[in-house]
Amino acid sequence: MLHTVNKSPLQTRDLDSCLAHLGDGRLLLIEDGVYAALAAAPSASQLADAAAAGRVYALGPDMEARGLAADHLAANIQMVDYQGFVQLVIDHGPHQAWV
Repeated sequence: MLHTVNKSPLQTRDLDSCLAHLGDGRLLLIEDGVYAALAAAPSASQLADAAAAGRVYALGPDMEARGLAADHLAANIQMVDYQGFVQLVIDHGPHQAWV
């Protein structure tokens, strides 16, 4: 299953809820959710295990829209473009949005 989180972990507990249900699914951070992917973010340690297993992604256009560069991502978090988003849906659907 593909999970998306679109809110900053500083705004809501959506990321915590998502991670509690992630299992072997994939997590795509979109909109303000990309702030969770930053190496300096407190949430980076929460994402570490799933990221090390190659299951955490951040949407590149949303990172760019917020002035964030790929080199600010926490270890093992992969940046994807819109085509990569579509591929994640195809490969790991159905989709669960945490909003």
